[in-house]
Amino acid sequence: MARYTGPVCRLCRAEGKKLFLKGDRCKSDKCPINKKRAAPGKDPKGRVGKRSEYGLQLREKQKIKRMYGMQEKQFHIAFEDALRMNGVTGDNLVRILESRLDNVVFRMHFAVCRNQARQIVTHRHVMVNGRIVDIPSYRVKPGDVIEVKERSKKLAVIQEGLKENTKSGTYPWITLDEDAVKGTFVQYPRREEVTDLADVKEQLVVELYSK
Repeated sequence: MARYTGPVCRLCRAEGKKLFLKGDRCKSDKCPINKKRAAPGKDPKGRVGKRSEYGLQLREKQKIKRMYGMQEKQFHIAFEDALRMNGVTGDNLVRILESRLDNVVFRMHFAVCRNQARQIVTHRHVMVNGRIVDIPSYRVKPGDVIEVKERSKKLAVIQEGLKENTKSGTYPWITLDEDAVKGTFVQYPRREEVTDLADVKEQLVVELYSK
């Protein structure tokens, strides 16, 4: 499957928002959003103007898709599943995205960003309920125990990620045993608990795909 391999800071500049794609760099003064750098392209000022309804919906979809590091087909499948579920489709979509294994590994601070979490999963360092799972899109269920394999617990990238737990703590829907490098996905998060999506309007994505 094709994937974006270019500079990820360019994606943040395109959206005009921090997508937290590079770990600590996103929180430092080196972040191009902090420096208020212009959007990528030859003449970004020439493109400034009022966006159409479709343009707003498209940008919101691209923003969420890039935050979670997904391709269009993957993202559309997640939306279709959210549409079939009971409840609010936008909330269901966030719940599905948050239950992806690569995202859960990131939320448990086994990695500093989702891209790194995806690599850790595909390199078979992660187990779910005692079984190795190397599929980043695998959906974790409440009660599932996610842990790093014994031989991988001392890896520098994982230990670096765990330092973030000391700084920011765990999320309400996750419990973490830092010493054992193991955590439990307790429940699906409520929409308001996912604070880094506070300014994301997933309803625009629902409207876009419903056309």
